[in-house]
Amino acid sequence: MSGKRKRVVLTIKDKLDIIKKLEDGGSSKQLAVIYGIGETTVRDIRKNKEKIITYASSSDSTSLLAKRKSMKPSMYEELDRAMLEWFNQQRARGNPISGPICAKRAEFFFYALGMDGDFNPSAGWLTRFKQRHSIREINIRNERLNGDETAVEDFCNSFRDFIEQENLHPEQIYNADETGLFWKCLPSRTSVVKGKCTIPGHKSVEERVTIMCCANATGLHKLKLCVVGKAKKPRSFKSTDTLNLPVSYFSQKGAWMDLSIFRQWFDKIFVPQVREYLRSKGLQEKAVLLLDNSPTHPNENVLRSDDGQIFAKYLPPNVASLIQPLDQGVIAAMKRNYRAGLLQNNLEEGNDLKSFWKKLTLLDALYEISMAWNLIKPVSISRAWKQILPHVEEKEGLDFDDEDISVSTVATILQHTKGLENVTTENIEKWLEIDSTEPGYEVLTDSEIIRRAQGQTDESSENEEEEIELIPEKHINHAAALQWTESLLDYLEQQGDMILPDRLVIRKLRATIRNKQKMTNSSQ
Repeated sequence: MSGKRKRVVLTIKDKLDIIKKLEDGGSSKQLAVIYGIGETTVRDIRKNKEKIITYASSSDSTSLLAKRKSMKPSMYEELDRAMLEWFNQQRARGNPISGPICAKRAEFFFYALGMDGDFNPSAGWLTRFKQRHSIREINIRNERLNGDETAVEDFCNSFRDFIEQENLHPEQIYNADETGLFWKCLPSRTSVVKGKCTIPGHKSVEERVTIMCCANATGLHKLKLCVVGKAKKPRSFKSTDTLNLPVSYFSQKGAWMDLSIFRQWFDKIFVPQVREYLRSKGLQEKAVLLLDNSPTHPNENVLRSDDGQIFAKYLPPNVASLIQPLDQGVIAAMKRNYRAGLLQNNLEEGNDLKSFWKKLTLLDALYEISMAWNLIKPVSISRAWKQILPHVEEKEGLDFDDEDISVSTVATILQHTKGLENVTTENIEKWLEIDSTEPGYEVLTDSEIIRRAQGQTDESSENEEEEIELIPEKHINHAAALQWTESLLDYLEQQGDMILPDRLVIRKLRATIRNKQKMTNSSQ
């Protein structure tokens, strides 16, 4: 007779490991044996997957997750949700968070939420709040978080020691950073309105997406941009497969990065592409992703490959704004490239500004922003790491040619743009910098934090989704595509000024379509 199975209490980290193994195809039966638990327990973990991941993602300490065995709720759950949302936003901004500040804010939310009874935000309550959410003590004390040169030096020294211990090459060290982009924004002759393009006689609109850049410290591996838009499939995509876009596209009702999207990006895009790149370079498939403290970045324990060789590490809140590599002019240069490219396209197509603005689609913008990212040279990215890894410049022997789009360059293009010939230098600068402080995450007001804590949804976001109505997909068969290609080739042959490479590209495309048609016919 077999003995009774010893009761095993899993830690949060154990549960996260089981979730990863389940996602990779592991069976409940196998995992039950490995962890010494019942299959029912494994199924319960699968059922509560999102709850566990959300809890772990919002926790601040990996070591505490490895010890913590329960997600014990607070007797004031709404207050806990509001406080955690507020805390994460304050930390992301680098604001100082002391015990008294937390207590005062907790008292405010308690009464603003309309909760019953008396509430005393004592030191004991604060301790329990930190324990429930695995928040490190260092982030609660009254420390200076406003950008401290001493803290920068301390972090850089410790990070260099870390990469030496881990034996990491600059090729294996990455940074990712989000920003908001007003993609349908053109300069005005008078003033630039944030997120809007003001054109005489035309209604103003606001269009915004979140863009995330990611590259390694040498600048030689730039991942495709990650873009978060509002609609799952905007009308301009039509029958385009999102997998064939020049960016990695995700959707979220407010076009914000969130914990779920970031985790998907890390697991499905970052880890596989980094492995492939390092393999091509003959390097060990091991890498670190350096991140700031955005509320949309999950805990380090969540951002880790199955073998633990590709993982995330966080910049301290008090130094992120000073030394985060991609925030040292790289993202700003990409946005300038994008906006100058829009104007140049308008000029080359000979459109009037109103027509160009009206025809500009999100799909157009994605191709243009991808091009703008490709224009960023490795040297610019390596230079942005100089405070953290000063030896990269010396080792790579970099050439520091200035590639940034200047105001004068844009002014020259505008002189030939009908309707914008007289835009002032000041307005050009404002236009180029219009979304420079736009975060990639949603910044909530106190009222919005309260509504979210109470489980209320934003009705306006649902209406915005309805506005982005999908156009029914039109199926184009091989024969029709081949006919259009033949017509385009005839047109190019008749144009004396068309260069040979253009014709060769279309001929190659024609050959591809012919092969697909043959394969389809042979399979029927």
